[in-house]
Amino acid sequence: MILRSLSVFILAAALIACNQDEQKSVKMENAQDSASYALGFNVGRNIKSQITDINDDVFLKGLNQAVKGDSSLLSDEQIAMQINNFQQQLASKKESEAKAAGEKNIKDGQNFLDENKSKEGVISTASGLQYKILKSGSGPKPKKTDKVTVQYVGKLIDGTEFDSSIKRGQPATFGVDQVIPGWTEALQLMPVGSKWELYIPSELAYGNQQRSELITPNSVLVFEVELLNIETGK
Repeated sequence: MILRSLSVFILAAALIACNQDEQKSVKMENAQDSASYALGFNVGRNIKSQITDINDDVFLKGLNQAVKGDSSLLSDEQIAMQINNFQQQLASKKESEAKAAGEKNIKDGQNFLDENKSKEGVISTASGLQYKILKSGSGPKPKKTDKVTVQYVGKLIDGTEFDSSIKRGQPATFGVDQVIPGWTEALQLMPVGSKWELYIPSELAYGNQQRSELITPNSVLVFEVELLNIETGK
């Protein structure tokens, strides 16, 4: 996967990186020029965000030589070996970082939940789910076989927001049994019209999975959820 992503970035970058000197003096005189620059800048930004352990100057040197058709300083066999070694080192580093983050999240998450459960208005269930009623609803409660429409905001325990249907400008609709266990449990307790804040232990969320750059292993998740509607299942 790393090699595939790297190849895609290099291929796209090759479209605009034939000569470093030319890049410095480029002028955007029309829509095509602007789009070309935007593509190049975005490719570079993606490379820097996903692959940080590279020497920029040497990377661009290799890229330019390949685009120009110059001879490589390495044989094809050496190139394959170096890329394979780089992949392994990068994978090992990411695995170590995920493990360290997961261990920290276990400690931080448990401390958060221990403190949170004693706060005013916070209710705990037998599974470990915690919630607080922000607004009471008077409608029916969904069943596990139903679909629901909700507005929600998802955050980490430090307040970092990782998802929001509100920012997307559209409520989310999904099956009650098609989400993480903490959501499935909470939704069946919520009357339509309710707005709750959920505090979901990692075992009721994504467990030890690295779900995204923000949701690392063993993350406790906090959601503000407003239940708008129920579509009754069969």
